[in-house]
Amino acid sequence: MFPQPEEKEALPSRSTVARPAATVQPPRPRLVASLRSVRNWQQLGKFCVVGALGYLINLAVYDALLHEGLHYLVAATCSFLVAVTSNYTWNRLWTFREHRGHLGIQGMRFFLVSLAALGANLLVLHLLIAYGGLGRLLAQAVAIVFVTPLNFVGNKLWSFRRRKLESS
Repeated sequence: MFPQPEEKEALPSRSTVARPAATVQPPRPRLVASLRSVRNWQQLGKFCVVGALGYLINLAVYDALLHEGLHYLVAATCSFLVAVTSNYTWNRLWTFREHRGHLGIQGMRFFLVSLAALGANLLVLHLLIAYGGLGRLLAQAVAIVFVTPLNFVGNKLWSFRRRKLESS
């Protein structure tokens, strides 16, 4: 009546059959502890203050360079570099001051995370303008808010991560 398995074919175990197809895993203790940490929320707040300052610097430099006659893509690249330099300096000195590592290594990591965040920001910005019908300024404001957590996590976990202590 029912097809019988071949000799070499293994039948699923009783525990496999009884287990639900998808189970929700409980939150990881480290994640929960990170979300409950006041220090992490303080760092996020400082990171946002530094980011807001960088945003204003970016717009001011961009506007000044446009008024000097630079092509908008050149102006955008230059203003990005100035803002990233400011953001790195303030994040190193203030936001993540207890995680100072090698200046060049942290700087390069910060720059790479910032480039990834810039790419994500430009994508979100384009989608909001082209398909969401938002104006350029509002779309940029939304895109920055959307990308800030990615930028913060990338910098906290990679650029300014804690160095592991060497065991003796």
